[in-house]
Amino acid sequence: MTDLVHMRAALSLAERGLGQVAPNPAVGCVLVSSDGQIVGRGWTQPGGRPHAETEALRRAGPLAKGATAYVTLEPCSHHGKTPPCADALVAAGIARAVVALEDSDPRVSGRGIARLRDAGIAVDVGLCADEARRLNEGFFLKVEQGRPLVTVKLASSLDGNIATHSGDSKWITGPEARRHAHLLRATHDAILVGSNTALSDDPELTCRLPGLAGRSPVRIVADGRLRLPLTSRLVATASQVPTWLCTREGNDPSRLDAYRDLGLEVIELPGDGDNPLDVTALAQALGARGITRLLVEGGGAVIAALLQRDLIDRLVWFRAGLAIGGDGVPAIGGLGLQRVADAPDFVRTDAVPVGADMMECYARNPIPRA
Repeated sequence: MTDLVHMRAALSLAERGLGQVAPNPAVGCVLVSSDGQIVGRGWTQPGGRPHAETEALRRAGPLAKGATAYVTLEPCSHHGKTPPCADALVAAGIARAVVALEDSDPRVSGRGIARLRDAGIAVDVGLCADEARRLNEGFFLKVEQGRPLVTVKLASSLDGNIATHSGDSKWITGPEARRHAHLLRATHDAILVGSNTALSDDPELTCRLPGLAGRSPVRIVADGRLRLPLTSRLVATASQVPTWLCTREGNDPSRLDAYRDLGLEVIELPGDGDNPLDVTALAQALGARGITRLLVEGGGAVIAALLQRDLIDRLVWFRAGLAIGGDGVPAIGGLGLQRVADAPDFVRTDAVPVGADMMECYARNPIPRA
């Protein structure tokens, strides 16, 4: 029971790094002395370093000797921009390590655990492994599949519409739901919208919660045909908040240079048949640039394309008690399905009221329909 309490505390610390540490994982570490006192706590710092173990050891100082380290991911064993955490734990003289799960990064992948054991440190692996993997699912997807975790955030009426037939959408959900949506932004590395959303809403895509303005994610516009106006708020603020424009190969070079001159990073990608962009190539490009957690906020065409390529891992759906009707704007574009059995399948993981609205959370169903 004591091990479980300390590992859950380490997981809570790790969560503080979400949205701030890419391309690194968000890790937590708790150091507990032989008499049961917590002598050091640490979590991965913004930018990915210092690592959690280094932070916990710094705070513990000489009290780390003989302690047990509770770490949410296998300590690194390779020399990068910082020395290996496994070596730091050995040098500090810890007696035992409890590690949630092994790191699948080929630069580590068991070597950190082996380094600890070779130094005579008792190592237990597997406590809270499922929780630790869910916490860093984006990191593991980047390592194993080359793409980030993709979460779609939707705010709609009861009948799944995001606007009336005239395009009016402010506001379907209430202020509590909107504040929660900003908190989601703070825990993701990047936020993506399609060109239709950028044109119709002229959004800022920043985190506007008190004290969290500095946690605004990278802003990305999927715009295969370069429809984003140079006068939009996203372009106007690109020098203050990192903004990437993902577009189709072969567009007018002078137009691309105009975006670059205004501070946007332009990423050219192949098209996908009749679609302006290949969303699989888009996901891979973001993974290659270190993005581990991507929040998609629309529009319906982008979400439909991601669903068709089986690239959506989680859904966070805010649903208001309104009915807009069949002439409204649907949250998800057409999928061209002939059979219900072919529909993308998700499992509800949570449902809680948020003010007057309901927030429903879903995860991709790992079990195919019969």
